[in-house]
Amino acid sequence: MEGMTRKHLRFVIAVVAALGTAVQAQTPSPDGVEKRDVTIWSDGVRMAGDLYLPKGLKPDEKLPAVLFCAGTSGTKKGTPQRLAPRFVQAGFVFLAFDYRGWGDSDSRLMSLDKQPQPDAKGEVTVRARAIRWQMDFADQAMDIRAAISFLAGEPNVDPQRIGIMGSSYGGGLVTWTAGNDPRVKCVAAQVAGMGGGRGPQAGRYAYGLATKQARAETEPVPFETGKMGGKMARYEHMRVNPVKSIGYNAIEAAEKIRAPMLIIDAENEELMDRHQNGEQVAEILKKRGAPVAYHVLKGISHYGIYREGFEEATRLELEWFTQHLKKQP
Repeated sequence: MEGMTRKHLRFVIAVVAALGTAVQAQTPSPDGVEKRDVTIWSDGVRMAGDLYLPKGLKPDEKLPAVLFCAGTSGTKKGTPQRLAPRFVQAGFVFLAFDYRGWGDSDSRLMSLDKQPQPDAKGEVTVRARAIRWQMDFADQAMDIRAAISFLAGEPNVDPQRIGIMGSSYGGGLVTWTAGNDPRVKCVAAQVAGMGGGRGPQAGRYAYGLATKQARAETEPVPFETGKMGGKMARYEHMRVNPVKSIGYNAIEAAEKIRAPMLIIDAENEELMDRHQNGEQVAEILKKRGAPVAYHVLKGISHYGIYREGFEEATRLELEWFTQHLKKQP
């Protein structure tokens, strides 16, 4: 009898857990917010996106839009889910997505054997490796531009009022994008890694690695190699390919940024020297006379931006995008 009772209890627990998962998966968006699953194509790879809009929009109604770009290992299911309702309720369309090979997005594929000749339809069958969780500045810069293109074609988005925001690694990506894509009309970067502080040795290493990759003296794409160390070792599933950052310098891109830019840093930033990253970009923009605001949130560390600093950072970002993207009455 006791064994039967335990078995029944385990069954009940399993059913309750399953129901809880189902309820969580079907939890509706906040009142007034519509969420759509969308597909964004980037260089032939399907990326998964979440598009958030105010409910009841008229077909010809055009709103400003904000694109969120995640940091290391971030996905559309994390911070963007907290941000989206606030932006939509403030009158924005909001888009979050997973870079190719991250989260729910398809992977880029690498053939493991020499490819056969394509058939009449241009198709081949190959044994391939899925390239996932790469920190690949070149590909992810293209992914962001593809997401901007997607927004520009959205019927309820005003393509002349598109802003981008990025966190951590994503902050460096949006900085580069803002300097190289004229469609960006406003930008915000929080606790952003801009690549500041890297000396000539980093460049020599990247070019040396490029030679080894090209000659197959090491993995052409990091899989066994490319793991991060030090304070970033927590991201053990991620891989870094410095070769793909050659020519992509966020700090140099700041010399070309025309769009108003907000930069938010953490006072106790522990992953980088904020003076050589966000603060340096802010100084470049100030010297050029470009619209810029620089804030340091007191008492928080890098990851505090997602915890105790979240409310203040979000308030500053909403105010910034409202000021620069929404038409004034």
